[in-house]
Amino acid sequence: MHDAQNLFDASTSYAGEWNIDETLDSINAKVIIIGVEHGGDKRIDELTPFKNQKYGGGKADEYLDFIVNILKPKVDATYRTKSSEKNTAIFGSSLGGLVSFYAALKYPKVFGKVGCFSPSFWFGRKELNDLMKETKDFDAKVYLLCGDDEGDADVISDIKNVKDWVNTKRCECKKLNKDVIVKGGKHNEKLWRESFKKAYLWLF
Repeated sequence: MHDAQNLFDASTSYAGEWNIDETLDSINAKVIIIGVEHGGDKRIDELTPFKNQKYGGGKADEYLDFIVNILKPKVDATYRTKSSEKNTAIFGSSLGGLVSFYAALKYPKVFGKVGCFSPSFWFGRKELNDLMKETKDFDAKVYLLCGDDEGDADVISDIKNVKDWVNTKRCECKKLNKDVIVKGGKHNEKLWRESFKKAYLWLF
């Protein structure tokens, strides 16, 4: 999971934590969560696979290379993990949602489950659409979520676009993707915290 500062501890978070540890303890989840801290003013660079004319960015390949080739092998070597893609999820919100979906496109043999909360697909919409057109197969299980009051008029249509594309890659009958629009939901930790449990239970 990205943005580790916001996952476990209110004292390190920007605008409230996700209560990940308390939520997983409450359901006795047998899972290891690796929270990757963002690099502060480097966050946009880290979590965006494409450059944006206004905001820059575009260094997610380096960030994901670290996760896939350094961090995950270390975790798998240290703990009793189920290391296959079917047992490995990548999860984030906002730019973290964008990079999580991108990671599943780039590393299908690593990430078989994806949590996309309020994904910032707008950051590189054309580039993402071009990449999806070039992608022949997509087998990952995907949970897409946003609020209907996020302040971004395109977030719902962007999620629908991704969902429709995913449905061209496998039969909807397999029920490998889910999209949730939360009434009154805003682009903040409150929405993501309150939605995490259902997303986790659906993915796993």
